[in-house]
Amino acid sequence: MNEIFALAGANLLSPPVLFFALGFAASFARSDLEVPQAVAKVLSLYLLLAIGFKGGVAMGSHGIDGKMLSTLGAGIVLSALIPVLAFAILRAISRLPRVDAIAVAAHYGSISVVTFAAATSVLVSAGIAYEGYLVAVAAAMETPAIVSALLLLRWGASDDDTQASATGLWREIALNGSIVLLTGAFAIGWITGSKGLAEIAPFVIDPFKGVLCLFLLDMGLVAGRGMRQGARDLSAPLVVFGIVMPLIGGVLGAASAALIGLSPGGAMLMATLAASASYIAVPAAMRLALPEARPSIYLSLSLGITFPFNLTLGIPIYLIFGKIAGG
Repeated sequence: MNEIFALAGANLLSPPVLFFALGFAASFARSDLEVPQAVAKVLSLYLLLAIGFKGGVAMGSHGIDGKMLSTLGAGIVLSALIPVLAFAILRAISRLPRVDAIAVAAHYGSISVVTFAAATSVLVSAGIAYEGYLVAVAAAMETPAIVSALLLLRWGASDDDTQASATGLWREIALNGSIVLLTGAFAIGWITGSKGLAEIAPFVIDPFKGVLCLFLLDMGLVAGRGMRQGARDLSAPLVVFGIVMPLIGGVLGAASAALIGLSPGGAMLMATLAASASYIAVPAAMRLALPEARPSIYLSLSLGITFPFNLTLGIPIYLIFGKIAGG
């Protein structure tokens, strides 16, 4: 427990977390501080490109083996099953309408690339190695949760309604920009290898933490606005869910990593992926598949509750999980 508090204290005082706190506080104080939407989009594109490219380079040096394929399969299974578990928990502890429960559950099966980026930054700062192919696992975990949500929706909707939602949803999944860039950058890094990394290292390595700080400042502003607007829709059981569900996912991710035999750093990232909640890809899909679901609930939970928890306390906890699982 003392180690968790020590790690949490160090993480809370790291520049990325402090910039997130600055944005969150500024939003609640109703400051006119803002990051232009176009700039925020560029920051997001940069993070996806840098994470994907570096992961591809690491994958190229590692090669494809049974452990990599097992990790990829485990990530897909976790992403598909966690929404089902989350949906069951929500129906048991809250009075959320079914469509809202499905939308919330889908967010907790998918992943947050920014939480993943923050976790990798912590590992790099601590000098802890990890398997580079976990970037591919992150990309693979974006969509199974959406598929699970669609199946949950199908069980309670007419065939005509479901088919209409599914047609557009599959197109949304296949062409989702974050998935295209992440997997594309991963492939380019894999093809070009360490030589390619050396050529663009001043772009993808040196500025990474500074860009992450600026992006998290914007995320703090967005999260603060979301909490101000959506707090009235969040009951106490939902707030507890937003904190406990990531821990459940983290345990499942770490347990999977232990069975596969990942390193402590890899196990920590696997736990982080299973614990994070999407606030980019899944909201876009839910607007299409479940337009009647309330963003004030699913975005306030994923971005206003779970994201700050993971960024401040969750990552140190998942590092402990990783050390235990990879020990």
